Amino acid sequence: MVTNNTLLGDYNECEDSPREECGIFAVYGNPNAANLTYFGLYALQHRGQESAGIVSFDGNDIYEHKAIGLVPDVFSEQTLAKLKGHMAIGHVRYSTLGSSLPINTQPFRANIAQQSISIAHNGSIINTRIIRNSFEDKGAIFQTTMDSEVVLHLIARNIKNGIENAVIEAMKCIKGAYSIAIMTKDSIIAFRDPNGFRPLSIGKLDNAYIISSETCAFDLVGAEYIRDVQPGEVCVIDNNGIRSTDSGLKPNRSHCIFELVYFARPDSTVYGQNVYLFRKKQGQILARNFRPDVDLVMPFPDSGSYAAIGYAQESKIPFEMGVIRNHYVGRTFIQPTQKMRDFGVKIKLNPVKPLLKNKRILIVEDSIVRGTTAKTRVAALQDAGAKEIHMAVACPPHRFPCYYGIDFNSKGELIAASKSQQEICEFIGLDSLGYLTIDNLVEATCIPKNHLCLACFDGNYPVPVDNF
Repeated sequence: MVTNNTLLGDYNECEDSPREECGIFAVYGNPNAANLTYFGLYALQHRGQESAGIVSFDGNDIYEHKAIGLVPDVFSEQTLAKLKGHMAIGHVRYSTLGSSLPINTQPFRANIAQQSISIAHNGSIINTRIIRNSFEDKGAIFQTTMDSEVVLHLIARNIKNGIENAVIEAMKCIKGAYSIAIMTKDSIIAFRDPNGFRPLSIGKLDNAYIISSETCAFDLVGAEYIRDVQPGEVCVIDNNGIRSTDSGLKPNRSHCIFELVYFARPDSTVYGQNVYLFRKKQGQILARNFRPDVDLVMPFPDSGSYAAIGYAQESKIPFEMGVIRNHYVGRTFIQPTQKMRDFGVKIKLNPVKPLLKNKRILIVEDSIVRGTTAKTRVAALQDAGAKEIHMAVACPPHRFPCYYGIDFNSKGELIAASKSQQEICEFIGLDSLGYLTIDNLVEATCIPKNHLCLACFDGNYPVPVDNF
């Protein structure tokens, strides 16, 4: 149990914050493909901290290394030296569908029609259970609990018509969110669901092509961003370069707004939108619509930081870092006693008491999902001597579950599903609470409203989930 004078750190934040399934990175045409993939995964670590893996190919042999853990813990110079080849595919994972087991670590590899195929998937396929049951009824054997393995079974069913056609036929069967990279013996294939729920981008480094969940990974390896994989598109990269195939699935764009609000790194461009500038604009719009009388504006690092900057600039209220984060503390949950766990939590985020004492403060948060972390943090600021505590949230209340790859998949996990705004304010212990409206949030983007998935706010699911 965390006491009132503690602030939750990295691990505990994850328990109350939304988590997204994973990040993917793939390279074709570079002799150091695995090393580039390692750095790409390092840049995408924020998308999954549970496991990491790389599979490479040198024209003759397949090499593989994957394990539970963070990217720098899973790989070393020695393991990377063994991952030879001009092609590689990598993955960082947080499980939303499929248990947290070593066997579920991606990329997942299978032999189909005497060739090895490796797959890395970001998103959540909502009709996985129906498809899996159908295969199992016919005697198929599954090695994992991942929805990605269902895609491989669908590809295997049509592989006789060629891998490209097999991918297209698989896309016609699966529903939900999927940005996927596949490595075969002579190509990298990238494809995306017709709704474009999750981002997937194409870059180029000299003569090599790169696939990445986010553009920030291109910056790290020195690659140039070319374009996004379009919703419903199949991109094949091989010795002839890159070519695009239309899957025949009609695009119905519904990009996940939460990629911009929370998941993507601020130095990424997602759906054609710079994430940093989007989050600053969220804060600016917040300041125009919710302006309690306060002495300073502050975030909890690192959530809400960029929206807080925008709020302070628009409102002319001083921006302060009222809480200091220690980046060099290990995960608190591995400590052997509860007393030590509490100590580990307290030294991760610590309030600047002289700054906060007798002050009226406004906290800017990116979101409130379950509310327990916010409650604990506000209590800590009260203990630090804050006179009043107000909170501005840079998105609307989360009232509906997500079925497309975010880990709040039941209403019971969402505080706004059962409490009014005033009740949430009282539960957290605030003097006042303000949210962006859905229209305010869309205003902060450069994307038409009908091209966004806002289901976690309004319950309008772009892909119906009732039958799954």
